[in-house]
Amino acid sequence: MIDKSTITERAEIVGSCGNHLGTVDHLEGDFIKLTRNDSTDGQHKYLPISAVASTEPGRVTTVVNHKAAQSLLQDAPEPGIGPNFQAQS
Repeated sequence: MIDKSTITERAEIVGSCGNHLGTVDHLEGDFIKLTRNDSTDGQHKYLPISAVASTEPGRVTTVVNHKAAQSLLQDAPEPGIGPNFQAQS
């Protein structure tokens, strides 16, 4: 499980492939709120923290490539709304 305190505002979010997915706006519960700048519809999107593989200063890496991670983005930070990812232990 990722330590949420290691996810910082304005960190780049990349897929496991290294390609850009978005930028951290801030955390909301068990979700990362992405900035609107990377959204095709100009709205904030939310990524479940369970989809995060690792963090390092200024960078968050997902457990799947950026294309698959895009399908995990939700319009609201609520479990059960949109695709929800459960990492395998």
